[in-house]
Amino acid sequence: MKKTFFVLAACFITATTFAQDAVSKEDIDVIQSVFGKEKKELVQQYMTLPADQSAKFWTLYDEYEVKRKDLNRERIGIIQDYASAYDKLDNTKADNLAKRALENEINLDKLHLQYYKKISTAVGGVNAAKFFQLEGYLQTIIKAHIMDQIPFIGELDKTKKPTNQM
Repeated sequence: MKKTFFVLAACFITATTFAQDAVSKEDIDVIQSVFGKEKKELVQQYMTLPADQSAKFWTLYDEYEVKRKDLNRERIGIIQDYASAYDKLDNTKADNLAKRALENEINLDKLHLQYYKKISTAVGGVNAAKFFQLEGYLQTIIKAHIMDQIPFIGELDKTKKPTNQM
Protein backbone atom coordinates (compact mmCIF):
# COMPACT_ATOMS: atom_id res chain seq x y z
CA MET A 1 0.00 0.00 0.00
CA LYS A 2 2.85 2.35 0.83
CA LYS A 3 4.45 1.65 -2.55
CA THR A 4 1.16 2.39 -4.31
CA PHE A 5 0.75 5.64 -2.44
CA PHE A 6 4.36 6.62 -3.12
CA VAL A 7 4.04 5.96 -6.85
CA LEU A 8 0.78 7.92 -7.08
CA ALA A 9 2.21 10.76 -5.01
CA ALA A 10 5.37 10.88 -7.10
CA CYS A 11 3.33 10.84 -10.29
CA PHE A 12 1.10 13.66 -9.03
CA ILE A 13 4.01 15.72 -7.77
CA THR A 14 5.86 15.26 -11.04
CA ALA A 15 2.82 16.25 -13.10
CA THR A 16 2.08 19.23 -10.88
CA THR A 17 5.67 20.41 -11.02
CA PHE A 18 5.70 20.20 -14.78
CA ALA A 19 2.39 21.97 -15.06
CA GLN A 20 3.86 24.96 -13.27
CA ASP A 21 5.92 25.85 -16.34
CA ALA A 22 9.02 24.05 -15.10
CA VAL A 23 9.65 22.18 -18.32
CA SER A 24 12.95 23.85 -19.09
CA LYS A 25 14.00 23.53 -15.44
CA GLU A 26 13.33 19.80 -15.58
CA ASP A 27 15.39 19.54 -18.77
CA ILE A 28 18.18 21.48 -17.12
CA ASP A 29 18.05 19.38 -13.95
CA VAL A 30 18.19 16.10 -15.84
CA ILE A 31 20.98 17.23 -18.15
CA GLN A 32 22.96 18.72 -15.27
CA SER A 33 22.59 15.55 -13.23
CA VAL A 34 23.98 13.49 -16.12
CA PHE A 35 26.57 15.88 -17.57
CA GLY A 36 27.08 18.55 -14.90
CA LYS A 37 26.20 21.31 -17.41
CA GLU A 38 23.23 23.15 -18.87
CA LYS A 39 22.00 22.10 -22.30
CA LYS A 40 23.16 25.19 -24.15
CA GLU A 41 26.61 24.86 -22.62
CA LEU A 42 26.74 21.23 -23.76
CA VAL A 43 25.67 22.20 -27.26
CA GLN A 44 28.29 24.98 -27.35
CA GLN A 45 30.99 22.57 -26.27
CA TYR A 46 29.93 19.94 -28.80
CA MET A 47 29.21 22.23 -31.76
CA THR A 48 32.58 23.74 -32.49
CA LEU A 49 31.65 26.01 -35.38
CA PRO A 50 33.71 28.56 -37.25
CA ALA A 51 32.78 32.17 -36.50
CA ASP A 52 31.01 32.67 -39.83
CA GLN A 53 28.63 29.76 -39.09
CA SER A 54 28.26 30.27 -35.37
CA ALA A 55 25.93 33.29 -35.45
CA LYS A 56 23.62 31.60 -37.96
CA PHE A 57 23.52 28.41 -35.93
CA TRP A 58 22.77 30.10 -32.59
CA THR A 59 19.97 32.18 -34.09
CA LEU A 60 18.34 29.02 -35.43
CA TYR A 61 19.07 27.12 -32.20
CA ASP A 62 17.30 29.79 -30.12
CA GLU A 63 14.26 29.71 -32.46
CA TYR A 64 14.21 25.92 -32.31
CA GLU A 65 14.42 25.85 -28.51
CA VAL A 66 11.40 28.15 -28.14
CA LYS A 67 9.30 25.85 -30.32
CA ARG A 68 10.68 22.67 -28.72
CA LYS A 69 9.88 23.97 -25.23
CA ASP A 70 6.30 24.71 -26.35
CA LEU A 71 5.96 21.08 -27.48
CA ASN A 72 7.49 19.91 -24.18
CA ARG A 73 4.93 21.95 -22.25
CA GLU A 74 2.20 20.29 -24.29
CA ARG A 75 3.70 16.85 -23.57
CA ILE A 76 3.85 17.64 -19.86
CA GLY A 77 0.19 18.68 -19.99
CA ILE A 78 -0.62 15.27 -21.45
CA ILE A 79 1.36 13.62 -18.66
CA GLN A 80 -0.50 15.72 -16.09
CA ASP A 81 -3.83 14.68 -17.60
CA TYR A 82 -2.71 11.05 -17.46
CA ALA A 83 -1.66 11.38 -13.82
CA SER A 84 -4.95 12.95 -12.81
CA ALA A 85 -6.99 10.33 -14.71
CA TYR A 86 -4.83 7.32 -13.89
CA ASP A 87 -7.09 5.73 -11.29
CA LYS A 88 -10.23 6.26 -13.39
CA LEU A 89 -8.83 5.68 -16.88
CA ASP A 90 -11.39 4.35 -19.34
CA ASN A 91 -11.15 3.51 -23.05
CA THR A 92 -12.21 6.99 -24.18
CA LYS A 93 -9.75 8.84 -21.95
CA ALA A 94 -6.90 6.41 -22.74
CA ASP A 95 -7.58 6.79 -26.47
CA ASN A 96 -7.60 10.59 -26.17
CA LEU A 97 -4.33 10.64 -24.20
CA ALA A 98 -2.62 8.23 -26.59
CA LYS A 99 -3.66 10.23 -29.66
CA ARG A 100 -2.50 13.48 -28.06
CA ALA A 101 0.84 11.91 -27.12
CA LEU A 102 1.34 10.50 -30.62
CA GLU A 103 0.41 13.84 -32.23
CA ASN A 104 2.89 15.58 -29.94
CA GLU A 105 5.64 13.18 -31.05
CA ILE A 106 4.73 13.74 -34.71
CA ASN A 107 4.90 17.51 -34.19
CA LEU A 108 8.31 17.16 -32.54
CA ASP A 109 9.54 15.09 -35.49
CA LYS A 110 8.20 17.75 -37.88
CA LEU A 111 10.02 20.42 -35.90
CA HIS A 112 13.24 18.40 -36.11
CA LEU A 113 12.88 18.03 -39.86
CA GLN A 114 12.05 21.73 -40.32
CA TYR A 115 15.08 22.85 -38.29
CA TYR A 116 17.37 20.18 -39.71
CA LYS A 117 16.76 21.71 -43.14
CA LYS A 118 17.35 25.26 -41.85
CA ILE A 119 20.45 24.36 -39.87
CA SER A 120 21.83 22.25 -42.70
CA THR A 121 21.48 25.18 -45.08
CA ALA A 122 23.19 27.49 -42.58
CA VAL A 123 26.05 25.29 -41.34
CA GLY A 124 26.15 22.20 -43.56
CA GLY A 125 24.77 18.69 -43.33
CA VAL A 126 27.50 17.31 -41.06
CA ASN A 127 27.00 20.01 -38.44
CA ALA A 128 23.21 19.76 -38.67
CA ALA A 129 23.39 15.98 -38.26
CA LYS A 130 25.82 16.43 -35.38
CA PHE A 131 23.43 18.79 -33.59
CA PHE A 132 20.37 16.58 -34.07
CA GLN A 133 22.30 13.51 -32.98
CA LEU A 134 23.11 15.31 -29.72
CA GLU A 135 19.55 16.64 -29.46
CA GLY A 136 18.11 13.16 -29.90
CA TYR A 137 20.42 11.80 -27.25
CA LEU A 138 19.55 14.54 -24.74
CA GLN A 139 15.81 14.25 -25.38
CA THR A 140 16.01 10.48 -24.92
CA ILE A 141 17.68 10.93 -21.54
CA ILE A 142 15.06 13.47 -20.45
CA LYS A 143 12.15 11.33 -21.66
CA ALA A 144 13.59 8.24 -19.95
CA HIS A 145 13.88 10.16 -16.70
CA ILE A 146 10.28 11.35 -16.92
CA MET A 147 8.90 7.99 -18.03
CA ASP A 148 10.69 6.27 -15.17
CA GLN A 149 8.48 8.27 -12.80
CA ILE A 150 5.18 7.42 -14.50
CA PRO A 151 3.42 4.10 -13.93
CA PHE A 152 2.24 2.04 -16.87
CA ILE A 153 -1.50 1.73 -17.37
CA GLY A 154 -2.71 -0.95 -14.98
CA GLU A 155 0.65 -1.23 -13.23
CA LEU A 156 -0.76 -0.31 -9.85
CA ASP A 157 -3.60 -2.80 -10.26
CA LYS A 158 -1.01 -5.59 -10.23
CA THR A 159 0.13 -4.55 -6.76
CA LYS A 160 -3.30 -5.04 -5.25
CA LYS A 161 -3.71 -8.08 -3.08
CA PRO A 162 -6.40 -10.46 -4.29
CA THR A 163 -9.51 -10.48 -2.16
CA ASN A 164 -10.67 -13.75 -0.73
CA GLN A 165 -13.97 -14.60 -2.29
CA MET A 166 -16.11 -17.16 -0.54
